Parts: sequence; C-alpha cells; structure tokens
Amino acid sequence: MDTELEEWERVFAVNARGTFLCCKHAIPRMTAAGGGSIVNMASIAGMVGLRNRAAYCSSKGAVIALTRALALDHVADGIRVNCICPGTVDSPWVRRLVGDAGEAMEALVARQPLGRLGTPEEIAAAVLFVASDAAAFMTGSSLVIDGGITAG
Repeated sequence: MDTELEEWERVFAVNARGTFLCCKHAIPRMTAAGGGSIVNMASIAGMVGLRNRAAYCSSKGAVIALTRALALDHVADGIRVNCICPGTVDSPWVRRLVGDAGEAMEALVARQPLGRLGTPEEIAAAVLFVASDAAAFMTGSSLVIDGGITAG
C-alpha cells in the first residue's frame, strides 16, 4: 500500500511495456524471415510473492503471461516465445540492493538451497539454450533458474 502510483508505472514501463514493445517490433521482422525465437526476461518474483515488491512481482508476472500469450499467437508464424525466470544472481544490482537494505550478503546466500547465488554466465547459458534449436519443442515456457529457492 506504500507503493506510489508513479513507482508502479515506472516499474511496469520498464518490465512489462518494454518487453511488449520489443516483441511487438521484433515479431513482424521474424515473421518475414520465416520465424525465430524470442527469450523474454522475467523473474521468479513473477511466480511467487516477495515482500515489499508488489510492483516488481506484478510486472514480472505480466511478462510471464505475455510470453505465454505471444507463444500461442505466433506459433503458426514459426516463432517460439519463452522466458527465463532467474532467482537471485550475483550482480552489481543485487549487491547494491543488499547494501541499500542493510542486509549482509551472507544472509542472502544462506537462504539459497544451493548455498550460493546464481551467476550472470549461468543465466546467459540458459538464454542461449532456450534460443537454440536444442529447445525447438519449447514455446510458452518459463525456465526457472533459481538454485532451488522456489522448490521449497
């Protein structure tokens, strides 16, 4: 209830509208080229709730729903649409958030079933897989890469 409307709209503009616009402008070109693969970036936050992150969770949930809808809308065009749902990744952004919240990185790591945060390289490898022909039977899917945090 403390989220300001401006903050809500800013988060949606980046996460949901930005993803929509990228897809909207890529799909006609992909259709003309005979198909392709779109990999959207969502988050496990779009699948589970996080305290004090209503706008972020909602916007990433919108990306997951958009991914599913576009997958069905464009399957006949030879376009596969999937998304990646990372958990906590050791990145400058996460380190800044941890510092701003006054939380210790060790406490964040301790919550991870695998005992560590993900790496940007692991997320990139998942994107490469989903975009590749090795995932040719995959569309409308959300690939969760979270070190097991949503398993429990």
